[in-house]
Amino acid sequence: MSTVNTMRAISQDVLGGPEVLKEVELERPVPRTNEVLVRVRAAGLNPTDWKHRAAGLFLGEPPFVLGWDLSGVVEAVGLGASGFTPGDEVFGMLPYPYGAGAHAEYVVAPARALVPKPAVIDHVQAGALPLVALTAWQALVERADLQPGQRILIHAAAGGVGHVAVQIAKARGAYVIGTASSGKHDFLRKLGVDEVIDYRETDFAEAVKDVDVVLDTVGGDHSLRSLPVLRPGGVVVSILPGAGEELYTEAERLGVRAEFVLVDADRAGMRAIAELVEAGKLRPTIAGTFPLADAAGAHALGDTGRTTGKLVLTVD
Repeated sequence: MSTVNTMRAISQDVLGGPEVLKEVELERPVPRTNEVLVRVRAAGLNPTDWKHRAAGLFLGEPPFVLGWDLSGVVEAVGLGASGFTPGDEVFGMLPYPYGAGAHAEYVVAPARALVPKPAVIDHVQAGALPLVALTAWQALVERADLQPGQRILIHAAAGGVGHVAVQIAKARGAYVIGTASSGKHDFLRKLGVDEVIDYRETDFAEAVKDVDVVLDTVGGDHSLRSLPVLRPGGVVVSILPGAGEELYTEAERLGVRAEFVLVDADRAGMRAIAELVEAGKLRPTIAGTFPLADAAGAHALGDTGRTTGKLVLTVD
């Protein structure tokens, strides 16, 4: 049980499966200059969480506390962190990748990573949004400059990033083509997807042509195979590394572009996302919620790769 100076958090001492995650008691952090201490109410999970748990990735060897998404209440404000006062409801993404730590009762965040939580959504919905929404926003708006009337192909359109990217693309007036298994087609149509492709039955490379933008949330050879479906001057934006130099060489040969986006904490992007939420144009689909103590259960479900939408940890 946490005391006034401690908190519960989910940590791990070794890399491995969900069973390595343990609830521990840690010292409650104190906000430094330009930082805010947030009492976490909900914290989203993303594939990067299970990848870090299993392989370390950017964070290296444990111990560490995972989690980048958060929604909660300001508890204390450091010097210079203007614009926030204790009691404010906020949401945002901790700096990726080295700022992880949201899977805890409290976390310190740079003030500029946070914005006011829209009153039209609860903490679970707000906690589900930041990482996937910033990823989609930075890919579609900042890199691809998606415009009204343009055609976009979104791979894995029912996934965490995918279903949010669909809504952002529709809000920008685009024509959206999405790939997903047949059981998720009705879900995508309700989000506004104009054409759905069952990737198990149809090769997107043969079914799609003359699109302006492709968002690759899958990785592997999807970016490379997507280049020929673009119109001249079009762009493939991948959110996963590893496509290799061949991707950029082939893109140049075909007269198109290839871009890679690694999500970055950004107040302007979060404000744009909050505006879409307030306008009723963006809502996350919640695949499941788990109490903080059962983070391992959430990771086990995430490991299946079969969820629609987002998994979220709730903190009492």
